[in-house]
Amino acid sequence: MESKSLHAGNTEISFYDQGSGKPVVLVHGFAGSKLYWEKVLPELAVQHRVIALDLPGHGESGMGQEKYSIEEMAGVIKDMIEQLGLEKVTMFGHSLGGYITLAFAELYPKYLNGFSLVHSTANPDSEEAKAARGTNADKVQAEGPKEFIDGLSKKLFAPDYSEAGAQDIAEAAEIGMKTSIKGMVSALLAMRDRANRNHVLEKTGLPVLLIAGEQDQIVPPEKSFTVEKPNIGKYIIEGSGHMSMYEKPDDLVQAMKGFLEKI
Repeated sequence: MESKSLHAGNTEISFYDQGSGKPVVLVHGFAGSKLYWEKVLPELAVQHRVIALDLPGHGESGMGQEKYSIEEMAGVIKDMIEQLGLEKVTMFGHSLGGYITLAFAELYPKYLNGFSLVHSTANPDSEEAKAARGTNADKVQAEGPKEFIDGLSKKLFAPDYSEAGAQDIAEAAEIGMKTSIKGMVSALLAMRDRANRNHVLEKTGLPVLLIAGEQDQIVPPEKSFTVEKPNIGKYIIEGSGHMSMYEKPDDLVQAMKGFLEKI
C-alpha cells in the first residue's frame, strides 16, 4: 500500500488513503501504526474511502512539538480531515486511538457520522496504572524501548495465541520499535493524564459501537462496556485479545461493516 503525507497540526502525518465512498478514519493504538490495519483496510475499502493514519511520533509521522495531549492528537486529526476536504467521517479508534476518538467526539462532533472504540475504554487510568505509565516513560527514556516493547507485545494478544500468532506478535513488536522515543513517551504521558470521558458516551446522540476482545488482557470487556444506551452497540470478538485486527480480522471486519451499514 502506498503511503501519502500532509502537514497537519504542525507536523507531517503519514497515512493510507484507499477506496471511495463514505469516509472512514482508522486510528491505531499506542506504539502502533497504520500497518496495524493492513488485514482490515482492503475489505473496508471495497465500499468506503478508508484513511489509516500514523499518530505523531508513530510510524512515519513526525513530532512537531515535544509532547501531545490526547486532545492535541484529536486536533491533528481534525486538521487532517479538513485538509482532505471531508465533511463527515466515521472514526474507529483502537486502544489509544479510542481515547483520541472520544476526545474528537467531544471536541469536534460535527465531523462525525458515528464512532467506534476498538479494545478501548472511556474510563481514565487507575492511580496504579498512572504510576506505571510514568515509570515506563522514564524507563524508555533511560534504557530505550526494546525491553518494554517486547513485554507489551506479548500482553497485547490472547494468552493462547502466543504460539499460533508468533509472527503477528513479532510484527507488532517491530512496529512498536519504529515508534520514536519522543512519540512513545509523549503517548504514555497523554494516556496517563487523559480525562474520564464516560460523559461523552452518555451525552452523544451519534451511533457508537464498542468492540471488545473476549480475552483482552489490557482492556477487558467490562471496561469497554461502561455505558448502556440505545445508540451504543456492543460487540465481543470471541477468542481475541487486544489485537483483533491481527487475531480475528474477519470478525473485526464483520463488526465494522455491520456498523457502517447502519450509518
